[in-house]
Amino acid sequence: MNNQPQETKNLARLLISCPDKTGIISQVSTFLFQQGANIMDSDQHTTEEGQFFWRLEFEFGHDSLRKLTEEFSYIAKTASMKWTMKLSSERKRIALFVTKEDHCLLELLYEWQAGDLQADICAIVSNHQSLKLYADQVHIPFYYIPVAKDTKWECEQEQLAILRENNIDTIVLAKYMQILSPTFVAQFPNQIINIHHSFLPAFVGARPYEQAFHRGVKLIGATSHYVTNDLDEGPIIEQGVDRVTHKHSVAQLKRIGKNIERTVLAKAVKWHVEDRVIVHGNKTIVFT
Repeated sequence: MNNQPQETKNLARLLISCPDKTGIISQVSTFLFQQGANIMDSDQHTTEEGQFFWRLEFEFGHDSLRKLTEEFSYIAKTASMKWTMKLSSERKRIALFVTKEDHCLLELLYEWQAGDLQADICAIVSNHQSLKLYADQVHIPFYYIPVAKDTKWECEQEQLAILRENNIDTIVLAKYMQILSPTFVAQFPNQIINIHHSFLPAFVGARPYEQAFHRGVKLIGATSHYVTNDLDEGPIIEQGVDRVTHKHSVAQLKRIGKNIERTVLAKAVKWHVEDRVIVHGNKTIVFT
């Protein structure tokens, strides 16, 4: 197992969102140069509406990151920036929420064990006990909290206590088949990532693959997004699609769909923990 952080001593990430104007890149680059920092990676985007987004990684010298952050705040204020600056080695702490389906959970555990998911999976929370064996195999605490309609509030309070106890900053709904309350979602803005098939809104409700099969769909896909109070309508992080034909059975469609879901979710979570996603309104800027 290799899920230890990579060597990133004195390497930091800076994410910026602000109104575009001449000289921003020069101003920030000059600041970093004067602080003895060296830019290692840089990617930026400007929208047609004139909003500027920038992600960069840089090595800094002997000064502490706290000092850099304090001094950079003066520049950020003059440019009306929304920004974050943090060590690249600062790993996010993830809780996986699951129900019975295992494909997304297993993909994330594989990526984590391989060292390709630079985060700490600190808890697995489920309303069923079916997937507990996978948590036990990798020594991750498993929390079984059965959810009923009349106990939903109490269950969410128990979940929130677990999240606080484990200092969780990112929640991944790896096929968790429960709707989170607005109160719960509000405590983790742009920190809850979901995955669902792409048949919405055409085939709503139960048995979407059966509905799609009888309609003769030619494309199957999946969408990963941040969770908001608008069900399945939060800012999209990643999507995937595969072509199918009349020759595919319902079982084959489901198998293809699961494969897309697990890869799409894994990409979205990786980009999130690597601070490659900036949310702007109800859409995202993703620096891959």
